Amino acid sequence: LDANAVLTGIPFIAKDNINTNNLPTSGGTQALKNNTPPNNAPAIEALLQAGAFCVGKANMHELAFGITSNNANTGAVKNPHNTAKIPGGSSGGSAAAVAAGIVPFALATDTGGSSRIPAALCGVAGFRPTTGRYNGDGVIPISHTRDTVGPIAQNVADIAIIDAVLAGKKYALAEVDLSTIKLGISNSVLCEDLSPEVKACFDAQIKKLESAGVQFVEVDISAIWEHNMAYSFPVVLYEVMRDLPQYLQTYAPTINFDALLAGVKSPDVAGVLQSQLGDDAMPEAAYRAALDVHFPKMTAIYQAAFQQAGIAALIFPTTPLEATDIGQDETVALNGNQVPTFPTFIRNTDLGSNLGVPGISIPAYRDKSLPIGIELDGIKNADEELLSLAKAVEAVISKP
Repeated sequence: LDANAVLTGIPFIAKDNINTNNLPTSGGTQALKNNTPPNNAPAIEALLQAGAFCVGKANMHELAFGITSNNANTGAVKNPHNTAKIPGGSSGGSAAAVAAGIVPFALATDTGGSSRIPAALCGVAGFRPTTGRYNGDGVIPISHTRDTVGPIAQNVADIAIIDAVLAGKKYALAEVDLSTIKLGISNSVLCEDLSPEVKACFDAQIKKLESAGVQFVEVDISAIWEHNMAYSFPVVLYEVMRDLPQYLQTYAPTINFDALLAGVKSPDVAGVLQSQLGDDAMPEAAYRAALDVHFPKMTAIYQAAFQQAGIAALIFPTTPLEATDIGQDETVALNGNQVPTFPTFIRNTDLGSNLGVPGISIPAYRDKSLPIGIELDGIKNADEELLSLAKAVEAVISKP
């Protein structure tokens, strides 16, 4: 143990796509059911060195490719607030375990929102660090460019302790005077087409924060969305077909990629992966354009918005709607329309993932039958600053 074993005796659960040497790491898929890697992932090892102990693996959306955690192999994860509803995903089991009080914190992963979406829908806190802040080795991958480990806990202070352990840094939350803070609101996409409950919650929290002295500035990032769209799926679909076979070669050499694909039972996941096997596979040209053209443009627009408005973070609802019924994997109802489930739930979290910036979902309506999360997204590598701000914001929005 480290001399500063700050997590001594604290149990946690790890998402089942993070390698553990004493428990199988299946990614929620059939072919990897008995896959027990020889070594813990570095993120697991860091927590063990800090005195925590892993008491189990959390169910998840199969191969982390979805947001409902309705897994045809392992069964659906249920939302502890209403067991007929989804917990979000892909780290649904991690968020549900924390929300149900089974463990004080859980390890998740986040590619397009997978630590923040389930945190929002289950009424807990979920953090996506700056991409690369934590060692991401030993995790069943989707995209090496976008994947990160991310903690889920009851509150921001706990997230910050786990963040310090995973980042190998000292715990250093500063007190933030909200009367000195400007937050950005973007009405383009992030605050559009919200369910009535999410809109009412968000508006109420903005009023509370205004009363606490926060200034709100409208920022225009409308030009960012075409680049976000040209980046998001091209990167994921191109990289997963290369990164998944590489994981098997390194950690599960007796299982080949064809066997992995054959064992995928969740129709939504099978559909995505099968689509990449033929002529419709993501072309390298679209992938290269995503990295070389669209990423720099997105980053420039985002940074300029922060600098020009003098904001500390963007604030927005983590998801446009609250948890929906288990089984609605293809479409969900939003404001009288049937809309596609996956892109709707990741709509607000995807941009931060693509930019690689830190983002945290904080529970707003934790005590309602269906919780709602409010997200803060910051600037790359300013993780401690974002967590310090989030703690101050949480103190205001957690009050009735």
